[in-house]
Amino acid sequence: FGNIEYHSNIKGKHSYYRLRIADQPVNSHIESVHLLVSLDEETLFGDLYHPYPFHKGHVHEAPDGGGILYDSNIAGVEERLKDRNVKLFPLDYSAIVKKALTEVGKGGQAHEYKLMNNTASVGAAVALMGLEFQPFADVIMEGFKHKAKVGENNVLCARYGYEYAKENFADGISFNIPEVPQRTKGEKQIMIKGTQAAALAKLQAGLGVQTYYPISPATDESVYLEAQQDSHSLVVLQTEDEVSAIDAAVMAAHGGARASTSTSGPGFALMPEGIGWAAITEAPGPVICNYQRGGPSTGLPTRQEQGDLRFTLHAGQGDIPRIVMTPGDLNEIFYDTFDAFNYADRYQVPVLILYDRHQAALYQTIPPFDTSGLKIDRGKYFDPAKNNGEPFMRYKFTEDGISPRSHPGQEGGIFWSTSDEHDQIGHITEAIGNRLEMMKKRMGKMDLIAREIPAEKKFNLIGKKKAPVTILCWGSTKGAVVDALRQIDPDGENYNCIHFRIVAPYPEETTEILEDAAKIVSIDGSFSPQIAQVVREKTGIWAHHRVVKYDGRPFSEDEIVLALEKATAGGPGDIVISENQVIEDPGYGRKLVYEMVELRENSPKMQVPMVPLPPGYNR
Repeated sequence: FGNIEYHSNIKGKHSYYRLRIADQPVNSHIESVHLLVSLDEETLFGDLYHPYPFHKGHVHEAPDGGGILYDSNIAGVEERLKDRNVKLFPLDYSAIVKKALTEVGKGGQAHEYKLMNNTASVGAAVALMGLEFQPFADVIMEGFKHKAKVGENNVLCARYGYEYAKENFADGISFNIPEVPQRTKGEKQIMIKGTQAAALAKLQAGLGVQTYYPISPATDESVYLEAQQDSHSLVVLQTEDEVSAIDAAVMAAHGGARASTSTSGPGFALMPEGIGWAAITEAPGPVICNYQRGGPSTGLPTRQEQGDLRFTLHAGQGDIPRIVMTPGDLNEIFYDTFDAFNYADRYQVPVLILYDRHQAALYQTIPPFDTSGLKIDRGKYFDPAKNNGEPFMRYKFTEDGISPRSHPGQEGGIFWSTSDEHDQIGHITEAIGNRLEMMKKRMGKMDLIAREIPAEKKFNLIGKKKAPVTILCWGSTKGAVVDALRQIDPDGENYNCIHFRIVAPYPEETTEILEDAAKIVSIDGSFSPQIAQVVREKTGIWAHHRVVKYDGRPFSEDEIVLALEKATAGGPGDIVISENQVIEDPGYGRKLVYEMVELRENSPKMQVPMVPLPPGYNR
């Protein structure tokens, strides 16, 4: 499992990549860094020259026995870390690069190849972890398959870094990479990230038109799809803005193509008028994908947030039928995105999918997607042979509220389409009776959708149906919650979790689970606990604790563990997690600050059982 953090400027500010390797599936990062590989002083100790440094470096994340690989040209590292029980691995990156380049006759140009310091450091890291060199070399050559000479130079540089570490750091690090379990050795895995999972689902669903205006972090999905146009019946259209993107997607859906548009929060903020237009004209979609990032406005262009849920539920003027989906991991991104196109065609409503920046950029190894049971459902189509010569009514009142649709050029399938209220043929009218029936027709689809979509596609119940503490989460927070519960409650005796995959229509099946819980804890990557607000709006049940994080970074497994420990021990309140403030204690590895905020309303103190952590649990 890997995730990257980077600034929104072009280059120059601190970026870092975290990689977690395990012998079972992992879905989040942890705060401890067993091997820290540093390319510069800032990675170790933070921005020492900024008058108000917000980044404090990463050395405190290395636990006892951990290792730090760093450039030996950085002065004073040993002295500054003399009180730490960590292994230090100084390596002269530039000397390694120069040695490699000298072998190929480019030694005098070593300063021009400083970028290969990265390759030297990773080569040394591979040795420190006790891994073989050749697979790493193969990966390098695959990455430079169109620049073989550059690839060979990098392999040579990595080899010298690897050999130096083998000769000079014989003990390696104190933590071992687990052996590959026998049961998985013959199983195939793919390495994939969120934008690719979404794009592959769209191709599987028969996407015909993808529209977009470039915006981080959504652009990667459209760029990936652009590369597939020659091999699929697909057009990717880059428009002049997001208003045009949503309008073009609605028109493509009316034109008979499966259509989608992908954006992020600032771009989605321009789309509500188009969503309303899709709804009143009962277009089969489109599927609207919002990769959330930190807001408001431009906010944090390359950082994580789950701040768009309530806006997505209500975007647009008037009452609009819509489906809002919130997949939690890469498998759900694939299967839910595929389903979204079937829902759009079947119910003729806009379908909105909330991904987020964390999902967009994370990498994970997972089994290949199973497409054998996936079937495309295009919904109701007009059949002239069954119309008995009567005029085609595009908005015909039907028992289930879904009217058969035609495609352009279909004989007898002509109709009027307008964004004003209209009758069954499509003519504008303000007649009271017609208005009442049309509103019931459109909004009645929500009840139909709620009945027809099975509960297992609306939400995941993690754990048993009844538990002392019920956790609420949605979207990408699922990964950290799953990992945390596996650590602190492996038998599912103390906790269960409702993870929402669909928020509109609201899954009423969750109410019984909530009513049985002695304590409810919501986990939300936003300033306001938005999923807790939605649950309260729909059920009247208010979570006792609302765990929120809004510093632009995703939840870690450790943060969820500590938040649950805090929540189960105390009375009602909010728990705020901040990664930017550091608590240093003898154990290190802690980057958490909890701020208990008293509730302003007069909530009664509830007598609920405290759920203990397992004996000896070491956070």
